[in-house]
Amino acid sequence: MLAGVKFRNPVIAASGTFGFGLEYRQIAQKLGGIVTKAITLEPRAGNPMPRIAEVCGGIVNSVGLENPGIQRFKTEILPRLRNLKSRLIVNIAGSKTDEFVQIAEMLEEDQITALELNLSCPNVREGGVLLGQNPKLVKNLTSAVRKRTRKLLIVKLTANFVDPAVTARAAEDSGADAVTVINTLFGLVLDENGQPLLGGRTGGLSGPAIKPFALFCVDRVAAAVKIPVIGCGGIMNGQDAYEFLCAGAKMVQVGTANLITPDRSWKIVRELAVICRLKKSVQFKKVRKARCKK
Repeated sequence: MLAGVKFRNPVIAASGTFGFGLEYRQIAQKLGGIVTKAITLEPRAGNPMPRIAEVCGGIVNSVGLENPGIQRFKTEILPRLRNLKSRLIVNIAGSKTDEFVQIAEMLEEDQITALELNLSCPNVREGGVLLGQNPKLVKNLTSAVRKRTRKLLIVKLTANFVDPAVTARAAEDSGADAVTVINTLFGLVLDENGQPLLGGRTGGLSGPAIKPFALFCVDRVAAAVKIPVIGCGGIMNGQDAYEFLCAGAKMVQVGTANLITPDRSWKIVRELAVICRLKKSVQFKKVRKARCKK
């Protein structure tokens, strides 16, 4: 359950790691939900190649929000998702408030459960993390979108050079139904000649390397707000997911693991269920009860 909306399980495929759910539809059907690739008002070609580099404990990506734009998404992609059994969450991005508002107004279809405001992408020059680092901008943007949509509204926050507890409170005060914590962290990869390897120069670090920090941020944000927190950052198995729930998350998003093994999210659902049964949920309930008393 997330802000009154029921999900079949607490595992969601994170934006940018599962396409639009069409490539692995059979897996998508089994998850609590999927978050689409980020959609912008106009089509984006993304950053130059190469876009992904493997590093110790994860990857650094510099995709640059490549997407077909809102019009093509509505006419060509959304109809193909009509019978999707899991919850559909559309990630939307822009460089200014008006763009987010326009996209939100165009996504009132019943098949869409929620909108996720991307205020945290680290590999675009305009918008993204620059918006998410400023509590005032987070508040104004969230408020503007809230006034124009009836959908469940999720704000995806950054932890790059900002306290996510502060921006989470700004999102909560402006009508957000939930927050996603965290997105990728700034990263730079150099080649053997000491030059930037990625086409976009810098990118976002994800994978197991960021899990301890992501857990810290979830714990901090969950103690600071009353709205649900969706935990994200380095979840590779059921134990990882369980730890995020114990840290205060209501649900989790799986990202990098999907790029390694496309059915990893579904395996995490099953592993998490086994863990909860073995623990008989007693420990989990105690942790949640302690969280509520903070």
